[in-house]
Amino acid sequence: MKFSVCLSTGFEGVMVPIPFAGPEDFIAQGQLCERLGYDSVWGNDHVTTQDYVRALYPGKPPNFYEPMMVLAAIGAVTTKLKLGTALTVLPMRDPVYLVKQAITLDQMTGGRFIMGVGLGAYREEFLAWGGSRVAKARRGDMMDEGLQALKLLFEEPRSSYEGRYYSFKNLEMFPKSRAQPFPLYVGGHNLEMVERAAHYGQGWLPGWRPLKEMKDRIARLKARAGELGRDPGEIEIAPQFSVTVDKTLEAAEQRYMASGLVAHRRSLAYTGRDLSHQVVANLVGSPEIILEKIDKLRAIGVDHCCALMFPASSVAEMNDQVEWFASGVMAKVNAGVA
Repeated sequence: MKFSVCLSTGFEGVMVPIPFAGPEDFIAQGQLCERLGYDSVWGNDHVTTQDYVRALYPGKPPNFYEPMMVLAAIGAVTTKLKLGTALTVLPMRDPVYLVKQAITLDQMTGGRFIMGVGLGAYREEFLAWGGSRVAKARRGDMMDEGLQALKLLFEEPRSSYEGRYYSFKNLEMFPKSRAQPFPLYVGGHNLEMVERAAHYGQGWLPGWRPLKEMKDRIARLKARAGELGRDPGEIEIAPQFSVTVDKTLEAAEQRYMASGLVAHRRSLAYTGRDLSHQVVANLVGSPEIILEKIDKLRAIGVDHCCALMFPASSVAEMNDQVEWFASGVMAKVNAGVA
């Protein structure tokens, strides 16, 4: 089982206070995670304030950092730590330059970059970014075109594409990534994203779901990959969870429910997740309880507890949680205790 940490590149106001972390904190947290033995660190992608965050923090816009640039800086001061985006909002990116950025980061870090792509949680952010030119756009269609374009650009020596939203002609994209195929992860937990991951993903990076639903969707993903002629075992199952560690389940739940993450969950209620499951379905509890949860996740086919989110009131508190999880949970899983 792999474990990795999501940095707060796009979490101010969303789940942590404003202000929270700055450039020096990101660098230090990347180095901390490498020392502690985490597989990777990941960055979240936002460009402007969400409506509910604006209401919670009037007159205090959050600081959002471009994740790939943050990861490049961390890559320069680490040697083994992998670097990922969880997630890059694909409909808000040009595929050609996105692939050029991804391959450059891959090359500059010795093949350590993983790019997770997704639809984006907030259509309001998409409209703020794109204005009238995207008012009638369907992001799901943009996602499909974007994935098709990415596959061509990552893999083909020369490629052309003509879609409703994206087009390029006789384009040569070199160098290629150090590993082939490029480690592209598809985010999102709905069935459309499961289908997209089966087609295009080297990994599937959904948000948390109730355990039975996660089990069913993992089975569906693997079955569809097989039907498409792919080896299901080559697709890493890498769901993203929230983490709150404390001495008891009651104390951990109290800390979790007092965090800014709860308002974020409510803002995403349209996704159909039953919020009554948010404590039991995430890695919330004492180390012993979290170990039990990880055993269940491994049993249903989870390979990687990915881009773990540690809600906290300060960077120091987040780092304490990252260290506690590493010593109290991750080290025991790696030692075969769980």
